Amino acid sequence: MSLIKSKRRVADHGEVFTPRWLVERMLGLVSGEAERIDARFLEPACGSGNFLAPVLQRKLATVEAKYGGSNFERQHYALLALMSIYGIELLMDNIVECRANLLEIFGEFLNLDNSDDLHRAAVYVLSQNLVHGDALTMRACDGQPITFAEWGYLGRGRFQRRDFRLDVLTGSSAFSAKDSLFAHLGKHELFTPTRSYPPTTVRGLADAG
Repeated sequence: MSLIKSKRRVADHGEVFTPRWLVERMLGLVSGEAERIDARFLEPACGSGNFLAPVLQRKLATVEAKYGGSNFERQHYALLALMSIYGIELLMDNIVECRANLLEIFGEFLNLDNSDDLHRAAVYVLSQNLVHGDALTMRACDGQPITFAEWGYLGRGRFQRRDFRLDVLTGSSAFSAKDSLFAHLGKHELFTPTRSYPPTTVRGLADAG
């Protein structure tokens, strides 16, 4: 696999892809988190998914090991694994390819048809979690602040969503630093969602797309 798409893209955007062997070695350093189903990963320059794809594969391997005996739990925890992966990418063709790559991995794991509710729910989740934008300015391609959905699994097939602005999340780490003006604030005061949603199901997510 070539590590560049074109010399022009390298010159204009510094686009160079990380080889798979190096990705695997880097993920090996954080294997405990990379294999935890609900551990959240954000790749600020995700390209076509060189890092995010193997992270998803590791998480799905954990899903299989823990929930392979129950198709219901296997499906819902697989979706939770997908929900825990986030990316930002400046180039539109890359973000489209990244979404397609992760969707293919997810679909093959669950043997899904395009019309299945789980497949449609995954399409919607990826549209929210993989953003076409600029990680440096923390703005999406439409100029709006990048907002990510935080997903949680409530059990019995129900999911919870809360939205957070990326610039607020990254700035809050400075607020809570020792001796800062805001060090006395609790996390509940810093991490305030811009929007909270009622619990929903796979069908609800599928229909949201």
